[in-house]
Amino acid sequence: MTYPKFIPPHGGYRKLKSFQTAEIIFDLTKEFCDRYLAGDKSSRSYRTYDQMFQAARSGKQNIAEGCQVSGTSKNSELKLISVARASLEELLQDYEDFLRQRSLRLWGKEEPKAQEIRALGYMSNRTYKTYISYMALPEIAANCLICLIHQANYLLDQQLKSLENNFKKEDFIPPFQKWAGIEKTNEHSKENDYYDKLLGKEGFIMTSHGLMKIEEAEKLGLEEIDIP
Repeated sequence: MTYPKFIPPHGGYRKLKSFQTAEIIFDLTKEFCDRYLAGDKSSRSYRTYDQMFQAARSGKQNIAEGCQVSGTSKNSELKLISVARASLEELLQDYEDFLRQRSLRLWGKEEPKAQEIRALGYMSNRTYKTYISYMALPEIAANCLICLIHQANYLLDQQLKSLENNFKKEDFIPPFQKWAGIEKTNEHSKENDYYDKLLGKEGFIMTSHGLMKIEEAEKLGLEEIDIP
């Protein structure tokens, strides 16, 4: 007797370009922080080190987790990928701050080295070692990571757009839920509870301006809103 497949195909995140790029960003961020932040023993530098490391980790891990839950909840996948995107945006700002605070140059798109780094993104077998030579000087290292984050964010934006379009077109009640007779409203409520906890853990809240770090929202006077 053959049984129906209640959970659609999911996982396979290691094949995603967005995950591969985020993993490289995570590894290089560790390298960057060890080289250029670990030597400064001030509490401010330590907080920056930890903040950048955690943002890079969040970007990588939430892409993986989003892909893993894809078969059971497209809603959760969409939200996890959104957290990954917000984390990488936070990391991008940290690298831009690093350059600005040290009077180092932020490269434009036409910068030859920036074009060189972006071209490496088309290599099929790239790893963090592909970019390790760019870590030798702080200005080049930070700009290298900025190029990579822009590439990852572009890929995640396309991923989110596809998920949002599918979410609008289809009624995403997972097959096993239909078979078991579980109500969608109950499941949606559980997902939102989980998402609220996840956001709090990562230091984000949902505002009228979208996902935002709690500290940034407080500065702008924005309040937390319910997740639809």
